[in-house]
Amino acid sequence: MTNNTRRQEAIEAFGKLLDVMDELREKCPWDRSQTMETIRPLTIEETYELSDEILEKNMPSIKKELGDILLHIVFYSKIANEQKAFDIVDVINSLCNKLIYRHPHIYGDVKVNNSTEVLENWELLKTKEKDGNKTVLSGVPSSLPALIKANRIQEKVRAVGFDWEEPNQVWDKVSEEMEELKAEIKSGNTAKMEQEFGDFLFSMVNVARLFNIDPETALERTNRKFTKRFNYLESKTIKQGQSLKEMTLDQMNVIWEEAKQFDKE
Repeated sequence: MTNNTRRQEAIEAFGKLLDVMDELREKCPWDRSQTMETIRPLTIEETYELSDEILEKNMPSIKKELGDILLHIVFYSKIANEQKAFDIVDVINSLCNKLIYRHPHIYGDVKVNNSTEVLENWELLKTKEKDGNKTVLSGVPSSLPALIKANRIQEKVRAVGFDWEEPNQVWDKVSEEMEELKAEIKSGNTAKMEQEFGDFLFSMVNVARLFNIDPETALERTNRKFTKRFNYLESKTIKQGQSLKEMTLDQMNVIWEEAKQFDKE
C-alpha cells in the first residue's frame, strides 16, 4: 500500500468521523444535550487515560485513547459550528498556519543548529503573534498540575535566556533551598516550611529540566513502582496470615527488599 493510498484512506476516515458526529448530534439525546462545559471534564479524564497508556507503552490502548481525544476535538468543533463561531476546517487551518509560522527554519530562511534553538524561536514567535500570548508566561494554563506547570514555566523563561549558563550551576541553588527548608522545619513555622518546600521542589524541577528528565513522568514511574512493591508487601503478609499493623518496620522491610528484587526479575 502506497503512502498516497493511505493518505486518501485517512481523508475518507476523517470524513466518516465527521458524518458520524453530525448524525449523533442530531439523533442521540445524550450527544445532543452536551455543551463544551459538560465535555470539558471528560476531555481531562481522556487525556490522563492516554498519558497512562503511553507510560505503559500499550500501543492498542494508545490507539484507542487517541481516538477518544480526536472525538472530543470533533465534538467541540461541531458545537462551535452550531454557534457559528468556527468549525473543524477553521481549527485545522489555524493549526497549519501556526505550525508554518513557528517553523521559519523549515518554511523560511531562519537557520538553527539544534532543537534548543527551535524551542527558543517557538517561544519568541508566540509572544509576537497577533492575538497571541503577550507575555512569556501568559500561555501557561493556570489549571495545570503544579509539577507540570513548574516545568513549563521554566521551559518558557529558558527560551528567552533566563537560565543558568551551565546545568551544573543548579546544584548550588538546590543546596541553598535545602538549607532554607531545614531551617524553617527547625523553626516550626508551618507557612514558611510550606514556602521553602515549594522553593526546593521548584529547584528540583529545574534539575530535571536541565538534565532532560521529565519530572512528571519520573514521579509517576516512582509512584507506580512504590505501589507495585507495597502491593507485594501487603499480598505477602495476607498470605502469611499477618497484619501490617501488627508487624514491625524491620519485618516489613524484609518483604520490601523481596519486592525490590522481584522488580528486577
